[in-house]
Amino acid sequence: MLGFLQGFAYGLFLSCLPWFITGIINPRLALPTEPPRRWQVFLRYGLLTPFIAFILWLTSLWGGFSPSLEGWLVGLAALAVEIPVERRWRRARQRRAARRQQAALDAASAKRRARLEQEQREAGNAVLNPEQPPVGADDLVLALCDAKRELLRVHRPELAMQADRLYTRYMRVLETLNTKFDPRELTLGRWQELVAEVGRGAVDNLKRMASLAKGIDGIDPEYIRRRLSQPNPRLPEAERTALQRRQQLFEETEHQLRELSAANETALTALDDARVAIARIELSRPQANLAADLALQELRRYIDRAKLYEHRK
Repeated sequence: MLGFLQGFAYGLFLSCLPWFITGIINPRLALPTEPPRRWQVFLRYGLLTPFIAFILWLTSLWGGFSPSLEGWLVGLAALAVEIPVERRWRRARQRRAARRQQAALDAASAKRRARLEQEQREAGNAVLNPEQPPVGADDLVLALCDAKRELLRVHRPELAMQADRLYTRYMRVLETLNTKFDPRELTLGRWQELVAEVGRGAVDNLKRMASLAKGIDGIDPEYIRRRLSQPNPRLPEAERTALQRRQQLFEETEHQLRELSAANETALTALDDARVAIARIELSRPQANLAADLALQELRRYIDRAKLYEHRK
């Protein structure tokens, strides 16, 4: 056993030089890390691996055995086996970390979505279920469901809630229209078409928001801020430039999202104005023959007369 270990130490030590040269020429061939750096080649094959080989050689001297051929061969092939194995292990660990991060992101998004939906319900807004649209939904409502689904996929529930508010305003306007106009009137169709046109414009904005949010879904602004807060000697200039560009892209996209959200707020206000204007329309003849204040005065007068009849008895 000690002879095998001594041969392994010799083979491992001798294999450091070719791997060192290979790593200097192309670090990706000699390193399992991502991204590979030449300073890692110096550390791994100039210091760490020779040190391990030296410790193994010292350990194998106790028995006084000569190095075995099998140990030599295994030591020479050790790095050729270890590098791809470590590379696969690192990639598997990165995938597990990515899955955990995605699961945490989904959980946070679901929690934020539940909180926002609760706030929407408390505010009197209906909550759309993209997977189960309302029964009898028209094309506009189905488009709102699709837009909300896309926004939820990119973990932006705060933007997806605009679809719920638009749906609520749209249905309330239609309800008010149906109470004010006869279905056979041409004016009703014109009102409905104008309201639907406003809704379609808002749906286009929601879909544009989903597309923009998808582009920055993988950018973590907190990580960028933490990295940029480090002093210059610890953060390479190339990395700082890349992080600053990524931060700029994120901020520009967020600005565009806010502008589209503001445009949808304008559409919501227009629907509210339409509902109020429709509610003020008086199409039917008043049922009361007298004004309300005159009716109240007459009612009080008759009440007083009733009291006089009671005193006479």
